[in-house]
Amino acid sequence: MKVKRSRGERVFSVFNYIFLTIVIIVCFYPVWYVAMASLSNSNLLTQHTGLLIKPLGVSVEAYKKVFKNPMILRGYGNTMFILIIGVTLDLIMTSLGAYFLSRKNVMFKKAIMLLIIFTMFFSGGMIPFYLNMKDLHLTNSLWGLIIPFLVNTYNLVILRTSFESIPESLIEAAKIDGAGHLKILASIVVPLSKAMLAVMVLYYGVGIWNAWFWASATIRTREMYPLQVILREILMQNDVSSMTTGVGMIDSESVGMSIKYATIMVATVPILCVYPFLQKHFTQGTMVGAVKE
Repeated sequence: MKVKRSRGERVFSVFNYIFLTIVIIVCFYPVWYVAMASLSNSNLLTQHTGLLIKPLGVSVEAYKKVFKNPMILRGYGNTMFILIIGVTLDLIMTSLGAYFLSRKNVMFKKAIMLLIIFTMFFSGGMIPFYLNMKDLHLTNSLWGLIIPFLVNTYNLVILRTSFESIPESLIEAAKIDGAGHLKILASIVVPLSKAMLAVMVLYYGVGIWNAWFWASATIRTREMYPLQVILREILMQNDVSSMTTGVGMIDSESVGMSIKYATIMVATVPILCVYPFLQKHFTQGTMVGAVKE
């Protein structure tokens, strides 16, 4: 039976729809503006003011120049290496830690958890961290952007909570059949936690894709720069000279503006395309990881 809503509830729903639609537009428009600007004719774009709803004379010249820049392609390669290797190792190490902390018979479990959670609020500081990396020969190396960041404390805690929600009877049955901890983790715990692991992939993947600070602080060889450092270099230093070869001095500024927008889109679109594939698991996984017994 359909419940009839009061007038106040209907007004409240209409207000919510209007308010959330405005929020969506406000959040989406900057991305749309950059996308349309990257496809616009450079000369028309520099003369345009106000809102940009559609491209001003469709042109893909900026994208051609972006992909002709060897640093962009090299940056993509470096970022993909860090992303694939990093996310894989992050999931393995976080799963091992979460499984260990989710077991009920672990000695000093509460003390260990307190020490781990302590690191969420306090750290040794940026300079000691850098000196540690230097002593371990992890500076000026892509591995230096992977190994020190293998486990995120927040992700470890929510994955541990997800593992704790798995019925203990399944674990006990596996132990009776002679399964060890690694077998239980690989055959029972991980398959039953696919939704939460999908969330971990998204969290770690977005974090690695957007990371630029430690790369800019520790990498000295430009050929090893990840994509975000190259993007920051282009935007902050206004350096598009390598992509405006053959363009006259008068037009180089306008072409450079389109190239900046195109570079932003090239660096942003791949990670945006990942979310729809993980969306189904994202809500479910977040809810599971948020439940605390």
